[in-house]
Amino acid sequence: MMRAYELMVILDGDLEDTAAQARLKSITDSIANAGGQVHGKPDWWGRRQYAYPINKKEYGYYVVYQLLAPGGALDDLERSFRIADDIVRHKLIRLPDSEAERRGLSEPAA
Repeated sequence: MMRAYELMVILDGDLEDTAAQARLKSITDSIANAGGQVHGKPDWWGRRQYAYPINKKEYGYYVVYQLLAPGGALDDLERSFRIADDIVRHKLIRLPDSEAERRGLSEPAA
C-alpha cells in the first residue's frame, strides 16, 4: 500500500546553485529507486537565511517534496540523509489520509 509523505530537505548553503540543483535531482532519483514517486514538481524555495546559525552557517537551500511510497521504503533514504555532508536537516512526515486526499495524493482504488 502506497502512503503519502511530505519531505523537507535543507541543503548546505555553501553549495553552488548548480550543485544544489544536481542534489535535488539525485534525491528525486533516490526516491524512485526506493519504490516511491514524487507527486508533481519539488517545491524549490531556493537559498534562504536560517532563523539561527546551524553548524556556524547562516544560509541553506530549502526544498519540499510531496510523494507516495510504500511503508518503510524510505528508511534507507533517511539514513543516507543523516550521514550526508551536504544535507543540513531533513524531515519526513507521513500525511494523514484526510490531508493526503485533500492534496490529491490518495492512491487510486484498485
